[in-house]
Amino acid sequence: MSETMVEAQPPPGTRPAVASGQASAFETIYRANFAVVTAFFARRTTDPQTVADLTSETFVQAITSFRTFDPARGTARGWLLGIGRHVFAQHCQRHSRGAEVTARLAGHRPIDVDEAAELVLRIDAERAGRVLLDGLASLSTVDREVIELVDIASLSPKEAAVALGVSSGALRIRLFRARARLRGLAETSRGES
Repeated sequence: MSETMVEAQPPPGTRPAVASGQASAFETIYRANFAVVTAFFARRTTDPQTVADLTSETFVQAITSFRTFDPARGTARGWLLGIGRHVFAQHCQRHSRGAEVTARLAGHRPIDVDEAAELVLRIDAERAGRVLLDGLASLSTVDREVIELVDIASLSPKEAAVALGVSSGALRIRLFRARARLRGLAETSRGES
C-alpha cells in the first residue's frame, strides 16, 4: 500500500497572511525583535504566562497584517511595538472586564517549566525598567509612552512617532517636555533626600 502525500490547502476564499516569498522576511523581523517585544511586556507584568501570551499575540497580529508593513514609514521594531501597545491595551480591557479568565480557559496553552524559567529571567532583567515606569506615574500617559519608547526601548524619535501614530515633530516636542518634567522630578527627589 503506497501513501500519497496531500499538501494542506487553506480553506476556500482565504489567503495566507504571508506569501511564501515574505515568510523569510517576516522570520528575520521576528528573530531580530522577539527580545524587544518580550521586554516591552515584561516591563508591564510580572506573570510569565501573560508575557508569553502577549508576545505571541503581537506576532500573530503582525504576521496577519505583514502585507501592510511599509519600511518607508518606519522600522519593523517601531511597527511591532505599535502593535504591542494595542495588544496590551486590549489585554487591559479584557482583564478589567474579567474576560481574561475566559480567554485563558478557551485555548491558551500553558507554558512549560523551561519557558517559564526563561521568562522569569527576562522579567527580572526588566526590573529596573519597571521601577522607572513606576516613577513615571506622575507624567501623562502620552509622556510616559514617549519616554519608554525612546529612552527605554531605544527607538529613534521617528520610530516612536510611527508606533504612537503622531508626527515626528510632535513626538520630539513631547519628548523634550517629558524629559524636562523627569529632570524636575529627579531634582525634587534629590532635594528631599
